[in-house]
Order: sequence, then C-alpha cells, then structure tokens
Amino acid sequence: MHKRGAGILLHITSLPSPYGVGDMGPGAYAFADFLERAGQCCWQILPLTPTSSFIGDSPYSSDSAFAGNPLLISPEILAEEGRIGWADIGEMPEHCPDFAVYPAAQAFKQRLLDLAFQNAAPGLESDKDFLRFKARHAHWLEDYCLFKAVKASLGGISWTRWPAPLRGRDPEALLERREALAPQILREAHAQFLFYGQWERLRAHLARRGILLIGDAPIYVTQDSADVWANQKLFKLGPDREPLFVAGVPPDYFSETGQRWGNPVYDWDAHQKENFAWWIRRLAHNFALYDFVRLDHFRGFAGYWEIPAAEKTAVNGAWVPAPGMEFFKALLGHFPTLPILAEDLGVITPDVRELRDGFGFPGMKVLQFAFGPGIGENCDAPHNHVENAVAYTGTHDNNTTLGWYRQDAGPEGRASLQSYLGREVGEWDVAWAMLRAAYMSVARLAVAPMQDVLTLDEGARMNTPSLAKGNWCWRCRREAFTDDLAARLAAMAKLYGRSR
Repeated sequence: MHKRGAGILLHITSLPSPYGVGDMGPGAYAFADFLERAGQCCWQILPLTPTSSFIGDSPYSSDSAFAGNPLLISPEILAEEGRIGWADIGEMPEHCPDFAVYPAAQAFKQRLLDLAFQNAAPGLESDKDFLRFKARHAHWLEDYCLFKAVKASLGGISWTRWPAPLRGRDPEALLERREALAPQILREAHAQFLFYGQWERLRAHLARRGILLIGDAPIYVTQDSADVWANQKLFKLGPDREPLFVAGVPPDYFSETGQRWGNPVYDWDAHQKENFAWWIRRLAHNFALYDFVRLDHFRGFAGYWEIPAAEKTAVNGAWVPAPGMEFFKALLGHFPTLPILAEDLGVITPDVRELRDGFGFPGMKVLQFAFGPGIGENCDAPHNHVENAVAYTGTHDNNTTLGWYRQDAGPEGRASLQSYLGREVGEWDVAWAMLRAAYMSVARLAVAPMQDVLTLDEGARMNTPSLAKGNWCWRCRREAFTDDLAARLAAMAKLYGRSR
C-alpha cells in the first residue's frame, strides 16, 4: 500500500440479496461496480469463515480458520453455472431486506447445496477441478470435513465430549469414521469447492476493476473447532482437553469488565518448536484470499490477556508475553512480503509499537476515539496521524458515527469535534464531516463503514462487543449504490489525493 487511497468497510453478509443474508451473488458485483464509480481502491470485509447461530452468528467465532462460509454461496451463480436449475431456487420466506435472518437463510441455502451435491455426486470423484481443489487445500480440508461429519453424526456436541478415541484422534478410530461417513465428508468438501469457486470468480471481477480486498484474520480460533481438535498440542488445554485459560482483553473503552472471548490461548512454546508451521499455513491461506490481511488483536502477538477458564469476566486476567518478533521473522522466511494491517487498538504498550513499526505494518486510527479531553495528544486525532496507517471513521465494533454523536460522544465530545473542525456540526452532517476528516488525514488509506457513507444511525450498528445477541445483522439495500453517492465519494477522493 504505497499510494493514497480510500475504501469502504462492508461485510459480505451486509450486501443486498433476496435470500435472507448477503452473499457472493449479484449484490456483491453491484457493490464492486459502485466502488469503482466512487473512486475507491479498497473493499474491506470481515472474516469469511463459517458462522453459527448457536454462538451469535459472529464471523469471529467459527469452527474453522480455513473453511469458507457456505451461507455466502450465491444461489444465482449456482444456477448460472448449471449446478442447480433456476426453478430449484424458489423464493425465500418473507424477511426484511435491512437485516440478516441467519437461521432461515441457512435452511434455505442448505437445501440448494444438498441439491447441487446430489447433481454433482456421480461424477465428482473424477472432476479434475474438484480434485485439484482437494489437493490444494488438503492440509486443512480433510480434517475439517471429517470434523463436520463426525460432529453432525453425534448430534452436534462439542468435540471434547466425543468418544475418547475420536477425541484423542486415534488413527484407527479416524479411519473407521472416514469410511463410515464418506458421503457426508464428500458433501462438506463439495460445499467448500463451491464456496472457493465463487470467491475466486468475485476476486477476478474486483481485480479487473482495480479494487483491492482487505480481509480479516482473527488472532484466536474457537475451542469447538477443527483447528483445535486437529492441533491440540498447540493450545493450553487441560487433561479433559478443555481450555486451562481463555483469551480476552481487560476493561477498556468497550466494556467495564473487559471482554472474555472464551477462545483457548496458544501454547506459543509449542508453536515455536515447529517454527510456527500452523501459522504459516494459515497466513498463506489468507494471503491467497485477500490483497491485505488485517491481523485482528495485533497486540496479542507482543503480549496477550490470559484469563483463567473458571473466571466469568475478563477482570482477573494477566498479561503474558508472546514471541511476536520471532513469529514475524519466521513469516518473512516464507513470504517475500507481509501484506498485513495491524489492528493495534486497545492497550498499546511500547513493545506493541516496536513490533508494529519494526516490521513496517500500518496501524489503525479511529476518529471516534479522538474527540474529548486531551485531544491535542490523542493519537487518533487527525493531526497526530502518521502516513503508514489506515484512518477510520469507526470500525465494525463501533457505533455508527451518527449513533456515536447521539449516544456516545456526550456534550464534551460533540463540543470537541466542533471546535476541532472549526464549524457547527449536527446530526445531518456529522458522518460526512468525520469522513472528510479521515480523507484529509496524512494516513495512506482512509476507510469508512458503509453505514457512515449512508449517514445511518445506531440502528445500523454492526456489533456491540460483549453483547451476545443481535449483532452482525445489518444489511444494505441495492438502491443505496446510487450514481450521485458514487460521484460525491469520487469527488472527495479526488480533492484529497485519494483517487484510484
């Protein structure tokens, strides 16, 4: 990222679609074309991995760090490619186009995926494209598909409650399950084949329009996942294979009791002994998916907040050092460059800054954090930005800017913003005032959530940290991608030297 540019944060699930949740179909292509007209160079999204309504539909909680979310597969493209018939699609049950309905969309699309598998199954094992896909992704695909099939056969219970031979990955038990569940395993592999085929098609469309993709890689993985089941020695687990410690962050801006994420923490000594091989495979996978990877919770590579698993909140945790310097040096031994953006929000200590700057990773500046007491020294205030950074109006964890102005900024924050900008700012224009401030920044890239581009209020918020339900649901209507809005963004990008 060597030139000034601008982008929009909009997750795939937030795209317009008639099937209950955004996907990689026509809505994604319409948004890509809107980005081109709007003079934007980047599209930022959240993780693409599978989600579950049992854990709040969060893209940061998944049963795999490698698999794609079948919920994002487009029925229209399945029909266009002849994998199902157009008449097979039918109509989605009544739903609101402004919010995702995950369980209903899951049921609707699973029927179509099962049909696509039935149509493909007779010739699938001789399909050269499918065989190439399986070979290219074998390092994670085999374990993931077996994990999914076994879990379904046992009623969906956590892998730590499976029979001991399966829980401990006894080779004979695994072989027996592979043979007994062969059709189910093949069906899971086929769904991943369809997902990655549609993703590569969308990536090619973006490349033709000069749009770069910024993806997201959460630092941690979910306990009940194929990743932990297949790599148990790489995590701090007890004899029962449950976590001894879980991840999170201490009390901060978002929560007075911190955030107890519940993910198992890494046994970094074990990772070092194998020269970070699992991480190298994981990031190689992500570098192939995106042009840039936003490493979520970057500070965890310098030191992480470790919470005893018995604790109900994150208050009684402790900072534990992590081998970040050795880790990124090992990565540089495998990749010519590291196209990484560091999510360096929260408690940032000198060792985190040293790690970020030592490897030249851009950090993040969030304008919503800038306004209030001490703005002169606040690192998120535009006059303190640095070139090697990404300036955001807000992130997926923030309120919308209009919602922030109404609910979170308070009288002091609103007065600080108006004083800083030197003019009156109100609900009618605060989102674009903040957007303009981000574009004016010296930071090389400026990004705004689509909700801020549309001046939407707190009802369009994507996520409220520590809130278990009701997140990740906001969706954008296709009629929002207007030529007038694109022209307005393009004019601002040109004015501040951010044109494509």
